[in-house]
Amino acid sequence: MNKRMILYIIGVVLVAEAALMLLPAGVALIYAEERALRAFLASAGVLAVIGGLLTRIRHKKKTIYSKEGFVAVALCWIALSLGGSLPFMLSGDIPSFIDAFFETVSGFTTTGASILSDVEALSHASLFWRSFTHWVGGMGVLIFVMAALPLASGGGNIHLMRAESPGYDVSKLVPSSRGTAFRLYAIYFFMTVLMVICLLICGNPLFDSLTLSFGAAGTGGFAIKNDSIASYSAATQDIITIFMTAFGINFSCYYLLRSGKIGEFFRNEEVRLYLIILVVSTGFIVLQIAPDCVSLEQALRTAAFQTSSVMTTTGYSTVDFNQWPELSRMIMLLIMCIGACVGSTGGGIKVARVAILVKAGLRQVKYTLSPNRVESVRFNGKAVSSETVTGILTYFALYMLVFVISILLLALDDAGDTVSNLSGVIATLNNIGPGLEKVGAVGNYGSYHFFSK
Repeated sequence: MNKRMILYIIGVVLVAEAALMLLPAGVALIYAEERALRAFLASAGVLAVIGGLLTRIRHKKKTIYSKEGFVAVALCWIALSLGGSLPFMLSGDIPSFIDAFFETVSGFTTTGASILSDVEALSHASLFWRSFTHWVGGMGVLIFVMAALPLASGGGNIHLMRAESPGYDVSKLVPSSRGTAFRLYAIYFFMTVLMVICLLICGNPLFDSLTLSFGAAGTGGFAIKNDSIASYSAATQDIITIFMTAFGINFSCYYLLRSGKIGEFFRNEEVRLYLIILVVSTGFIVLQIAPDCVSLEQALRTAAFQTSSVMTTTGYSTVDFNQWPELSRMIMLLIMCIGACVGSTGGGIKVARVAILVKAGLRQVKYTLSPNRVESVRFNGKAVSSETVTGILTYFALYMLVFVISILLLALDDAGDTVSNLSGVIATLNNIGPGLEKVGAVGNYGSYHFFSK
């Protein structure tokens, strides 16, 4: 294993994180938050020194393979989260290391689960950094760095992309992995700026527009108000709903639109399934909550916002959906697990994986009934290779294993009830944030013991 190259990549990521911390430091300067300013500058300095030392380690070979790619990505996420928690602790906004680390991991992984009961008590700089971690982590930190720097040679960047990718398969938009990373981030940046402009037009302050856009773009869901999005105008909620849905679509599809291949975009099977699930789920929930709403328009707006927020694994909320009828609550848990499209910033199992799993199951049933029948699993009009199907089945088996182990570990802690523990694991495993009961939209994870966090 090329350990020196892995350390070099970690060093580059830490230096990049140090540079990114200058943005919240600037926010602290604007709002005259001296303690926060010192905390972010000190944290940036520490990370720059550590990262600089790691990048100076001599590495004769820049080539990395799959094993190095997975190890580098895993260690980079851990290092990034450890470094990102420093400003919270040094500023005193989140003095506990476990809590600060929990919040930072939740930010960079775009989960949005929080231990904070009063987010409005944080400094503007910490609120900005908290939301900005969503934007950085949304597309993947190594893809972000790859867009600016060549990290590996000999085709090694593709192994980093595969380890970082949220899909079942990775394909390059252009021959160069770095070029692909650049184009993905260009689309990501453009959509974020467009959302900021739309929110400004709706009359929102610049700070709110930026932080809300960071959370929606990264499908993270950290809000800067205690009631999440409930106190914002109806127009703002509609804009957020539209963009949350948009960020849940595979970014490669937007590249097709940019290339003028509009027909291919609308023929994409995963996009169609994703939108159908959203519409059908919204319809069922509207039928259930309409009697308790002021108008059908309010019921539609509320249901559309929450289904979009949960399925794209963003986690913003306008109501406490924990109070909805049982069927609506179960629909929310189901779409939490399904998640968004592959190649998007959303979490969950992913629509394409679920579709291929269902098709593989149906094929097996048909084969059992007719052993001589030969039929392949097809998706997007193409036959899915047996290696891909096996990979998805393995992924699902590991997913369920992590789920079961997590539930059993939480059972050791008497801080949560069964529904809170089950929905909390579903919400964090799928990068959503809020679950049901005590970890619902109006709750948080603060009451859990350190072990559970």
